[in-house]
Amino acid sequence: MKRYYYLLTGIFIFLAACNPVSRQGETGGSVSEVSIQSRVPKAVIYEVNIRQDTPEGTLNAFTTQHLTRLKNLGVDIIWLMPVYPISVKNRKGSLGSYYSVADYEKVNPEFGNLQDLKNLVNKAHQMGMYVILDWVANHTGWDNPWIEEHPDWYTHNKQGKIISPVADWSDVADLNYDNTQMRTAMIDAMKYWIRETDIDGYRCDAAAMVPVDFWDEARAAIDSVKPVFMLAEAWEPGLLKKAFDAGYDWDLLHTMNDIAKGKKNVTALDSLISKNDTLYQKDDILMNFITNHDENSWSGSAFERLDGGVKTFAVLTYMMPGMPLIYAGQEASMKKRLRFFDKDTVNWSDTTLYSFYRKLDMLKHDNPALNAGITAGSLTRIETGNENVFAFAREKGKDRLLAVFNLSNQPASVTLGIGELKGKYTDVFRGKNYALKSKTKMKLAPWEYLVLK
Repeated sequence: MKRYYYLLTGIFIFLAACNPVSRQGETGGSVSEVSIQSRVPKAVIYEVNIRQDTPEGTLNAFTTQHLTRLKNLGVDIIWLMPVYPISVKNRKGSLGSYYSVADYEKVNPEFGNLQDLKNLVNKAHQMGMYVILDWVANHTGWDNPWIEEHPDWYTHNKQGKIISPVADWSDVADLNYDNTQMRTAMIDAMKYWIRETDIDGYRCDAAAMVPVDFWDEARAAIDSVKPVFMLAEAWEPGLLKKAFDAGYDWDLLHTMNDIAKGKKNVTALDSLISKNDTLYQKDDILMNFITNHDENSWSGSAFERLDGGVKTFAVLTYMMPGMPLIYAGQEASMKKRLRFFDKDTVNWSDTTLYSFYRKLDMLKHDNPALNAGITAGSLTRIETGNENVFAFAREKGKDRLLAVFNLSNQPASVTLGIGELKGKYTDVFRGKNYALKSKTKMKLAPWEYLVLK
């Protein structure tokens, strides 16, 4: 994937500016004439939880209360968790799972109606943002009309009974991808939303549980309607060969969780980078994140898992190759686990992290060294002599970023071999000036990070 080296005489610092890039769409203009693919290398994606984002839990409330805020935050792609009706039969909790789809071509009446979704997409486009829907191709809810009309579209046990894909997923029924008619209906439903609402692509749930050849066929069919962006909730490289532009870097998330708990150190990140370089092609993109709806609800908030390193690891997700994700409430210092099957509104009152994430978003937009995919800057690992201090450089052409991370709750002292990168730098976040010599000693506070320009 990206170039990866050990540089014994280097340093990890990030060089970048924080002013917004002047591009159509970026400054508020319509994106109708700008392909989402042209924005993907610099894009920041934001996951929207319609049910929990507002007290009302509706599409209109989200549009009114959050679209402008997200535009100002620097978001490029809005990912809406499933907006379809939720099955009542075998429902979990009082409201059920978004991923138990009762109808692939309708809007959940609890969220609003089709026109409300169209308005959301249209206003996002006017503001220079794109919208992708969450798609659930592996299974449906138990009262989806397909169950009665086309039982042969589902997986059956030896007794002829339709089954769930996983025992714990009792609220959904497994689809049978050996059935070509079901495949055609699924693709037609995906094309429906592109034509009807002008969305810009899909985030596909449990993508690895669906055959790759289906996704390849679906992508070609969707692109015939409109070029789109496709994100797989999966890491398997085969999915990214044709069908998907990006996948999940689950390994990075789990590695960060383990480092924060003292179970691993920075050598685990070295191994991860090497593995990714081996597994993925240069045009593949991995989505980097410290939280999402699954991780928050089932494993704990970022503050539970990452201790005092929440901001440190967040910066890391922007600086590593890939596309950074912000999950609803992440920028509001959300410390609770959102209930998954019931109403549990995000508290937006804490605004202390807004400027932090906006600065990261602008940094991502402005510096080509942080591009994702085929145009990504190289990554050069810098040895620090400390198993808790991670350092690397990102470079593309004349653009160079350098950064240092203390990934522990203990202070650290390191000697960084700056070499030819010596010079004067300014910390992007704190405004402090640094005169870096060929070899520079640094003392880092617990969880301290440096982002320098």
